[in-house]
Amino acid sequence: MMERIISELSGLRMTMAAGVFLGLSFLAMRGAFSTSVDPAWLTIIISGSPLAYWALRSLFLQKSVTSALLISLAMAASVAIGETFAAGEVAFIMAVGALLEDKTTERAQKGIKKLISLAPQQGRIIAAGGEKIVPVEEIRCGDLLRVLPGETIPVDGDIVFGVTSVDQSIMTGESLPVDKAVGDSVHSGTINRFGSIDIKATKVGENSSLQKLIRMVREAGNNKAPMQRIADRWASRLVPTALVIAVIVYMLTGDIIRAVTVLVVFCPCALALATPTSIMAAIGQAAKNGVLVKSGEALETMGKVDRIAFDKTGTLTRGVLKVSDAISFTPELTSDELLRLTASVEARSEHPLGKAVTAFAAQKGLKTAPITNFAMSPGKGVQAEVDGETILCGSSAWLEESGVKPDDAVSAALKGLRKQGKAVIVVAVSGKCVGVVALADILRQNAADMVDRLKKMGTEVILLTGDHAQAAGYFAERAGIGSVYAELMPEEKVGHIKMLQEQGHIVCMIGDGVNDAPALKTADVGVAMGGMGSDIALEAAEAALMGDDIAKIPYLKRLSIAANRSIKCNIGMAMLINFAAVGLSVFGLLTPVSGAFVHNAGSVLVVLNAALLYDRKL
Repeated sequence: MMERIISELSGLRMTMAAGVFLGLSFLAMRGAFSTSVDPAWLTIIISGSPLAYWALRSLFLQKSVTSALLISLAMAASVAIGETFAAGEVAFIMAVGALLEDKTTERAQKGIKKLISLAPQQGRIIAAGGEKIVPVEEIRCGDLLRVLPGETIPVDGDIVFGVTSVDQSIMTGESLPVDKAVGDSVHSGTINRFGSIDIKATKVGENSSLQKLIRMVREAGNNKAPMQRIADRWASRLVPTALVIAVIVYMLTGDIIRAVTVLVVFCPCALALATPTSIMAAIGQAAKNGVLVKSGEALETMGKVDRIAFDKTGTLTRGVLKVSDAISFTPELTSDELLRLTASVEARSEHPLGKAVTAFAAQKGLKTAPITNFAMSPGKGVQAEVDGETILCGSSAWLEESGVKPDDAVSAALKGLRKQGKAVIVVAVSGKCVGVVALADILRQNAADMVDRLKKMGTEVILLTGDHAQAAGYFAERAGIGSVYAELMPEEKVGHIKMLQEQGHIVCMIGDGVNDAPALKTADVGVAMGGMGSDIALEAAEAALMGDDIAKIPYLKRLSIAANRSIKCNIGMAMLINFAAVGLSVFGLLTPVSGAFVHNAGSVLVVLNAALLYDRKL
C-alpha cells in the first residue's frame, strides 16, 4: 500500500503539481500574494516524501547510502530553520531527474509473452485406437505424432514417415522452407508447410528447442543490469563529506544558516540530471533519424562496442527472393520462354520458390499456358502437362529420381549458382533437362559501405546466420565481412556472442527474427530491424532501425560517443558548480534560498548542454 502511494506521488501528474506549488511559493516570496501556509509545503510532501521513503528504506533494509539520503537531510535541515522553499526546490529538481531517468531506462517486457504464445499447445498422437489430440504437456519421448500441412510441430522429433518442407524461420531465420524426409529432425515451434509427416518425439517439455529459446531470452533479460545513477555512486562519499563540512562550518562560525546552506548546495541535483538529460537528448535525435532507442544503458554502451554481429536474412539482405537467372540449355527455348513454362507449372504451387517465379513472370508480362494433370511432391517439386508434354520443376535430386539425369553443362551451372547462395529450380520437358531458374536474396544496397565505415571506426563485423554456408559466404564476401559463422541454431549464436564477451569484447547484435531474440538479449547492445523485424525481436532489442536502414549503425555508434562525452561534460560542470557553491556557502555569501537557486542554475546549465546534443550533426 505504501509503495503504491509513493509510486503515485513520483508520477508525472503529481510532479507537475509539485512544480506548480513551488512556483506559487516563489511568487508569494516576491510579494505577488500572501498566504498563511507556504505552498512549498505541498511540494515537499509530494516530491520529498518518495525521496525520504527510499532513502530510509535503502539505509535500514539494504544498508546502503544513496543520494536520496543527502537530499532528505538537506530538506529536513531547511525546514528546521524555516526555509521551506529551499526544501521544496531540491525535492522537485530530484523528482524531475527521476522521471527523466525512468523514461530512458524503462524496457517493454511484452516480448517474452509473445514468444511464449508461439509455443504449441497440443499435438496429435498416433495411438492404437487411431489419432488422439492431447495437450503438449502429455507428450512423452518416444511417442509417435502426426503433423498435418499447416500445423506447428509440437515437440522436437525425427521423421519416420513422409516428406515435407518445414518453415524453420523461427529457429534459424532461413527465408525458405527446408525440405525434410525420413530420418531428418524437426524442431518444436517450426511449421509443417506441405506434406503430412509422422515423427517420433525426441525432446519434449522444457527440453524442446522452442522452450530453450524462451528460456534463453528470459535468462538473458534477467542478466541485464539496470543503469546505475551517477549520483548514487558518489552518494557514499557525498553524504559524510557534506555532513562533516556542515558540522565544521557550524562549529567554526556558530551560524546554523551557513551549515544548512552547505547541505542544500551539496545536493547532487545537477549531478543526477547529468546522465538522463544527455540520454534523453540523444534518444530524441536518434528518433529524428529513424532509430528507436529504448534503453539509455544501451546508448551509453554502443560507443564502446568493438564487435558487431549481423544476422543475414532480413538484416544484411532484404529477405525477399527474386528470380536472378533463367538459363536455357536448348537453343529453341529462350530465357523468357523458360520462365513462362516454369511459371505455368508453378502457378498452382504453394511453395515460396514457385510463388516467386510466378510473380516475376507476371511482372515481366509473360502469360502462363494452361496446364493439366498437376501434381506436387512435397519438398521435391511439381509436375504438369503443357501442350501434351510433361513438365517437371524441382530439385535436381528429384529429377534424377524421375529419370532425368543432368549432363555436365547442367551440373556445372548448378554448382556455380549454388556457390552464389542461390536457390535453384531445375526444369525438364519430356524427360530432358532444358534449363534452370535461380532465385536469390538481395544484399542491401548500402551494406558494403556500412561495413567499411564500421571498420574505419575500429569495429570488427561478423556474420552469424542459420542459413547455409555457401549462401552466407557469398553475401559476406560481397559485403566485405571476413568472419562468417553459418548454419547456427539460436543457442549457437548466443554461444558465439558469449565467447566474444568472455574475451573482453563489447558486442552488438543486429537481427530481425524470432530466432535472433536470445542473441539480441545476450549481446551488450541488441538492435532489431524495425520495419520487417518480428515483434519478439523488436521487444528483445534495446534499439530498432525503423526504416530497416543498416547504414544507421555507424551513426548510432557516433551518437553514443557524443552522448558519453556530453554526460562527462555535464558531470564535470555539475561537480564544479557544487564545489564552488560549497565554498561560497562556507563564507556566508549564500543563504539556503540563494544556494537553492545556484544549484538550480547548475541544473539548468546541465539540461541546456544536454539539449545541444539533440540538433548536433553527426
